[in-house]
Amino acid sequence: MRLGISLGYQAAWTTPADHLAMAQEADRLGFAVAWSAEAYGSDAVSMLAWMAGQTRQIDLGAAVMQIPARTPAMTAMTAATIDALSGGRFRLGLGVSGPQVSEGWHGVRFAKPLGRTREYVEIVKKAIAREPVSFSGEHYTLPLPDGPGKALKLGFRPPRTEIPIYLAAVGPKNLELAGEIADGWLAIFFAPDAAGEYLQHIERGRAKRGLGLTGFDVAPTVPVVIGDNTAWCADVVRPYAALYVGGMGSREQNFYNQLAVRMGYADAAQKVQDLYLSGQKAEAAEAIPQEFIERTSIIGNKIQVKERIKQYAAAGVGTLSISPYVGDLKSGIDTLRIVAEAYEESGVTE
Repeated sequence: MRLGISLGYQAAWTTPADHLAMAQEADRLGFAVAWSAEAYGSDAVSMLAWMAGQTRQIDLGAAVMQIPARTPAMTAMTAATIDALSGGRFRLGLGVSGPQVSEGWHGVRFAKPLGRTREYVEIVKKAIAREPVSFSGEHYTLPLPDGPGKALKLGFRPPRTEIPIYLAAVGPKNLELAGEIADGWLAIFFAPDAAGEYLQHIERGRAKRGLGLTGFDVAPTVPVVIGDNTAWCADVVRPYAALYVGGMGSREQNFYNQLAVRMGYADAAQKVQDLYLSGQKAEAAEAIPQEFIERTSIIGNKIQVKERIKQYAAAGVGTLSISPYVGDLKSGIDTLRIVAEAYEESGVTE
């Protein structure tokens, strides 16, 4: 198991310089990958391209580039370009986002996300491999029929003709799809004690290609708060958990709320959503069960961090991508160093 860092996207309390400094420190410490995200603010691509020229060994990953935001060909061009800028260090994470962002921000219908993802990934792979891109599917047709377009291929030679593709997946069918068509899974709210429930769906997808889990990278993003008081540490994570379980989507369609239900928190998930959607965000955060946070985060002192690292490794995680929940750059750097020390002391190896 290797370590990664999830930098997220820019918020009111962060700066691009802070994210770069975190990525550079993770690079120095031997972390495997730094991930950048996007929603409807800062984009992942700009941050990754900026970091590509200012880091040395660490991989740079999109977690994720939104499928509704770009055509498959544009995503392939971007992935190949960042791979070239970084000397072959790019990992392409993809996700369909959610109905509110897809339809409200990008103006793209959210219907049939599994089918769209399958076609999208196939076209991206073709383009990165420098094959002439010709495709006829339910969602994408290239070239367009009865017009002047022709099947084109990528106009330069990137370092690699295959770039690792990860899917952000939550539900069972999406997990199965990730196992079938991707090289890794970008997980959220991953509980090591429930790994078997998640991985059975990925295994089903891998089996369709005659493959097992070997070579497939399970890469959860895990909130980390260092401190001796675990209740205080959990409180730092609560607003994030409440946002996703309570407010990331509509009452009828919230994938993270559904995940919490499948994890055994149906009553709490309903309460958190009711509170959040009624504008009571602080109360929604308070309603997140302590157990949920402890199962899906790394909180506590270095000894506790070390034990949690062992649990993630035993659960089959290939890249443990930590997300430091801190208020300033110094605290973020300190968190990286403590996690790196705990990792070395844990005895976990690649």
